[in-house]
Amino acid sequence: ALEKKVVKTKVGEKVFLPCCHEIPSSESLQNYRVYWQKNTTEVVLAYAEGKKMPQNERYKNRTGMDFRNLTLWMSPVEILDNGPYQCIVQHRRHLQNSVVVCDETVTLFVTADFSKPNITVEEYNNSCESTVMVVSCSSHGGFPKPKISGDLNNVSVVWNTSSVSKSSLGLYNVTGQLWLNVTKDVSFTCSVEYNGFVKSSSLLLKNKNDCVVPTVPPSYNVITASSIIIIIFLLAVTLAARYLPRH
Repeated sequence: ALEKKVVKTKVGEKVFLPCCHEIPSSESLQNYRVYWQKNTTEVVLAYAEGKKMPQNERYKNRTGMDFRNLTLWMSPVEILDNGPYQCIVQHRRHLQNSVVVCDETVTLFVTADFSKPNITVEEYNNSCESTVMVVSCSSHGGFPKPKISGDLNNVSVVWNTSSVSKSSLGLYNVTGQLWLNVTKDVSFTCSVEYNGFVKSSSLLLKNKNDCVVPTVPPSYNVITASSIIIIIFLLAVTLAARYLPRH
């Protein structure tokens, strides 16, 4: 089996897809029929005896071909361009039917960068010992379908809930949510992985153990006992002051 050809690119860039035949310098495009098609149904770009043939509307004004090595270029690349492309080359011989000299498929793998993950935190039920938090992480506008992961102090965690949705443009959005009981300051990292690329964000989660123990006012019995002791002390001092001068 022939090794499959794969070309990787990103949305908005210019890409080149190689064909499997090169026209010799002694010949010209007029001796050939060249067909670039996608999924065997869409005509991306085609030439017959040197003349351009009708093509699918999606590829008009953003495709072209090298007339020597028959490489197809496309710009700007869109998400819908993702998929297999077939290059078929026929040689027109004198007094004979056209002969296929080349038929090969190239797979275009399109990537769209996800946004930098956005981390938000909601706090519930704070106490002096711990803080209950709901941590959410989201990223959008990427391709292909991503994988979202989370780490606490470099230790992997499992999301309580996570979801991936797809927009009408074929781009993906991803969200993860985690419930935590934070007893000390920890570093949280959210990562989105897609087609060998990774986008990450980090946030320090703080346990807000800034509780102040309230001052408890003395009870009524304590106040009464203290007052009696003070009164007795004052009476003793008064009696002593009167008694001592006489003696």
